[in-house]
Amino acid sequence: MIYFKRNLENKLLVWKNANNRLPLVLNGARQVGKTHLMKWLGKNHFKQMAYFNFDERPELAQFFERGKNANEIINNLSLVHGSKIEVGTLLVFDEIQACLPALGSLKYFAENMPDLHVISAGSLLGVSLGNGNSFPVGKVQFLDVYPLSFSEFLQEVDGVLYKYMDTMKRIEPIPDIFFNRLKDNFKKYLITGGLPAVAVAFIETHDFSAVDSILDNLLDAYQKDFAKHPLMKDSVKIKHVWKSLPSQLARENKKFVYQLVKQGARAREYEDAIIWLEKAGLINRVFLNKSPKLPLVAYDDLHAYKIYCFDVGLLRRMSRLDPIAFTEGNRLFMEFKGALIENYILQSLTPQIDAEARYWTSDVKAEVDFIIQWKNEIIPIEVKADENIKSRSLTLYHQQYKCPLRIRYSLKNLELKDGLLNIPHFMADHSNKLIELAFLHIFNLQSPSS
Repeated sequence: MIYFKRNLENKLLVWKNANNRLPLVLNGARQVGKTHLMKWLGKNHFKQMAYFNFDERPELAQFFERGKNANEIINNLSLVHGSKIEVGTLLVFDEIQACLPALGSLKYFAENMPDLHVISAGSLLGVSLGNGNSFPVGKVQFLDVYPLSFSEFLQEVDGVLYKYMDTMKRIEPIPDIFFNRLKDNFKKYLITGGLPAVAVAFIETHDFSAVDSILDNLLDAYQKDFAKHPLMKDSVKIKHVWKSLPSQLARENKKFVYQLVKQGARAREYEDAIIWLEKAGLINRVFLNKSPKLPLVAYDDLHAYKIYCFDVGLLRRMSRLDPIAFTEGNRLFMEFKGALIENYILQSLTPQIDAEARYWTSDVKAEVDFIIQWKNEIIPIEVKADENIKSRSLTLYHQQYKCPLRIRYSLKNLELKDGLLNIPHFMADHSNKLIELAFLHIFNLQSPSS
């Protein structure tokens, strides 16, 4: 049986053992693995688990609509569960966005039953909370769940390579025999993406047509979610924005253009649709920042931005890029103007950085794909689809701002030279560790391989 060990498992255990624990809410797009994580925690670390899915059993809402007494709610749920729910039980509320009174009840569990472990998850939770619904502010903890990282995928596909990558402690070139195997596995990941059901199907069957079939079903499910918007005209706009992503990212500078959504479209008409997709966790919006100073958020240009898909596999399928590209050298990296790689790098960075990524331009002279705030340093990032690593924009940025560290993601091997850290694509989810090692070298003048 395929089992993906998730990096978030450790954070769930920290929550379980914390003295000041509050009810936990897992937030993330549909099919990223929220239910699996909750069930893993219940089966492996609790005496028993009481699992309730509000989408499958809407009648449970009555228990939460009738009152605010946590003990009464627990008594009713215990009868449904078939045994007493007490301390030592993990109480799981899945698809909690389908029962907003249950979401509100988390406050009463926090105040009146703090020793009971309560965990919940919702796919459209951000959308529900953005519609003026009440929320127990200060009475819950949040944990964002993202698609599988390449490392999580690799651990199941090639455990030896995973262990090699995980135990690397120095910035030094990766031996070719490992590098080439890692690149081939990474191409598989670009085709499947990070949604667990898709990755499982590939590992079990090695059938790319099965992968595309599941991706098509998921894309259909996401579009059905759009119809849940209370205003039909807005649900149509959401669909138009979503379907425009491949054409948006196929452009040279990838800045979002409303004319690609619909002829004659205007920003004010589609802004709500973009916000809906953001709250649903289906897109990542990257704003322009022409003045990379601390804090970055203070210098954003909110009128210019790029939009990326939350999962590279979905984007690949939406673009109808055939998996045959896997067998054709480096074509998979370069097709679509490198959009798959750029999308993956952002997808990989998002869980690792505290502040959202931005991008930088200098009029028409240069554009740096991303800039990130790492602690109190601002780092410019260039994404190269292949081994062509010439980067005029990164050079101009460095000349202007004298940044101590620049990052380039490419098909070249791992290297730190003159403040430029080259990271192979498949090591993107190790960026935090590599940045830490790079700054140790830069500020302490240590050898990057020592």
